[in-house]
Amino acid sequence: MQSSALSSPVSCTPNQPVHRWTVDEVLALYDLPLMDLVFRAQQVHRENFDANAIQRSTLLSVKTGGCSEDCSYCSQSARYDTDLERERLMPLDEVVAAAKAARDKGASRFCMGAAWRGPKDNDLDKVLAMVREVKALGMQTCVTLGMLRDGQAEKLKEAGLDYYNHNLDTDKEFYGQVIKSHTHDDRLDTLEQVREAGINVCSGGIIGMGESRRNRAGLIVQLANLPTPPESVPINNLVPIPGTPLADRPQLDPFEFVRTIAAARITMPGSWVRLSAGRQEMSDELQALCFLAGANSMFYGDHLLTTGNPEVDRDDALFARLGLKAV
Repeated sequence: MQSSALSSPVSCTPNQPVHRWTVDEVLALYDLPLMDLVFRAQQVHRENFDANAIQRSTLLSVKTGGCSEDCSYCSQSARYDTDLERERLMPLDEVVAAAKAARDKGASRFCMGAAWRGPKDNDLDKVLAMVREVKALGMQTCVTLGMLRDGQAEKLKEAGLDYYNHNLDTDKEFYGQVIKSHTHDDRLDTLEQVREAGINVCSGGIIGMGESRRNRAGLIVQLANLPTPPESVPINNLVPIPGTPLADRPQLDPFEFVRTIAAARITMPGSWVRLSAGRQEMSDELQALCFLAGANSMFYGDHLLTTGNPEVDRDDALFARLGLKAV
């Protein structure tokens, strides 16, 4: 019989790691027979969360396209011809309407993304208003705005921001093969500013970009060994976008994706581990295996920033089939 302590998710504050993980230790997890790895991850998951509860988050692109950065996977980079139309920052009323619709469909967290290297102060002021209005709807708030400058994280905190997303994307050793316009350390600097401002950190990565298993293990280690692990860890499966340098990357073995979910759960036991980009291409059976491996958060809604996502009706049906509850 499940204890009452597991009847609802624990606080979003992740457990401190017992020790600093090494790449070889995480590689050893990857090398376990899949059934043993998933069993271990599920044990860790049940010690920290309700195994049948999945957090639903909705992601809205509030400013699309025209980004100056050269991230090789991204349709929003101005450097690539992806047929994506550049759009201005959305008006406040449209953002609030989208948040209300997401809440009414069962989302508990609303994430707003803007395609910037980093926000200018006048743009940040408009985002701060969005944060305040969405927060007033009773939803958790999250933004992803690129790299922050001194003082900007504090303004976001004052506005009531709950989470700031800034993915490490990949292992430091592989980073330069994917992004050259800024460094891995630049990303860590923004995460440090967010943490010092008292905002929850949302940071994960993208797999399937041509990295090795050791690179994937390195990414997990770098996340788990942060002074405090991220409260939320999105794991993205690359969606190859025509016109980007990674458009022709072959599909990753689905079981390798499951292994990455399990490794994230074991090394970051108190974090929300989120199925993010690439879920539209996953079968219901693969998603169920990811939940079994410790994923307990997902993006919910028909679109992510610029890529598709499973329809709400499909997700509702999947939850009913698996006996899952939304939180």
